[in-house]
Amino acid sequence: YHPVVREARARIAHGELGPLHLIHGSYLQDWLLDPASNNWRVDPALGGTSRVFADIGSHWCDLVEWISGERFAEVNAAFATVIAERGAVSGQSFSTPMAASAMQAVMSEDVAAAMFRTGAGTLASLTVSQVSAGRHNRLWFEIDGAKASVAFNQEDAERLWIGLPGQREEIFVRGPGAGSAEQRRLSALPAGHAQGYAQCFEAFVADTYRAIEGDQPQGLPTFEDGLRSAQIVDRVIASARSRAWTTIG
Repeated sequence: YHPVVREARARIAHGELGPLHLIHGSYLQDWLLDPASNNWRVDPALGGTSRVFADIGSHWCDLVEWISGERFAEVNAAFATVIAERGAVSGQSFSTPMAASAMQAVMSEDVAAAMFRTGAGTLASLTVSQVSAGRHNRLWFEIDGAKASVAFNQEDAERLWIGLPGQREEIFVRGPGAGSAEQRRLSALPAGHAQGYAQCFEAFVADTYRAIEGDQPQGLPTFEDGLRSAQIVDRVIASARSRAWTTIG
């Protein structure tokens, strides 16, 4: 629901990037960098087999599939736990670590790397981490095509980077006066008036009410989208365990 993300999707759908050559990106956080930090997500009994990929890598995959129009068909993934023990006191997400005298073993991954191949044959790579100092909530992707590239950084959500031939670059700035129809629709504030993360949820709720009233707004997540996300996570886990390319389906 970031307006410039809609702009990226529209440009790809309209053929402005040409055939896709490469998709790459990362989702990096630092809130579990301190070994004293702990959270229910760290415990597989509460958070599931995968932590960092299921928690944030799944969002990147969902977003990139939707923007690019290509679905991941197979994956080769690897997980790593870089902090072997954490404080036994569990805290709130993104909170200051609490002092703990006891430590407990960590059984879920802190970092993950995955290479995908889409059904169209495009290669994609993703790095996810919750232990990258200074990266508070950095979801970033770049999609490179034969005619242009686009890149988005959620920590700088007002801008879309556009790479062009001839060593040219452009920055598209969010606002209601330019760009695709969906970008303009979701630009609730004038250009220069910062619009960010919280407004995405406001727009999502507004579109939910529109759907209840019978409209069909673009980009509203469905139960099928949730199932697709769970399937990708399941196949990524299987690949990390087998250390082999694994079909997603």
